[in-house]
Amino acid sequence: MPTKAGIRRFTVMAMLQAARASALGLEQDSAYSWGLNRAIFYAAAKRGFRQSSGEPSSGASSPAARPDEPTLYRLGHDEAYRDPTSSKLYFMIGGKRQTKTEFEHSVGVRFGSAKNFQVAWAEALQIVKGFDRRTLESPQEFYAQVYKPRRDELAAAWAEKFGVPYAPSPGSRRSK
Repeated sequence: MPTKAGIRRFTVMAMLQAARASALGLEQDSAYSWGLNRAIFYAAAKRGFRQSSGEPSSGASSPAARPDEPTLYRLGHDEAYRDPTSSKLYFMIGGKRQTKTEFEHSVGVRFGSAKNFQVAWAEALQIVKGFDRRTLESPQEFYAQVYKPRRDELAAAWAEKFGVPYAPSPGSRRSK
């Protein structure tokens, strides 16, 4: 598993969101899909959204939606579009399905090896287990209590632990 670009906030968000989804009951493949989907969503929100043709432009899909249109899925008080063409629970953003394979290519590869990734995944699961269900169900509480306080330190610690590049985000305490 070659390392690509280094560990950064995106990596931490994807890992912790996937661990969150797992703790809230999603199977591992679906949890990975959720984690990558939410990391992409928040990265896009930070840059400013651009409309894509792959998702409905308004809130939830109507009951008369076409069978191939993404439908809204709720995890706690958070939501994402589900891929209706998949027999597994996979999520979509920008017309693209996030799968376990996509998660491995976008996130897992950053840890340098499958073994390193599994160690980091176990750590992410352990972190999330320390929070109650109410915190995990709330997007705002999850961000404020789970992700934000440890995003930069966790990225730096994983990079150091696994001997892979650390890519601090502009404005992070560690980039100064």
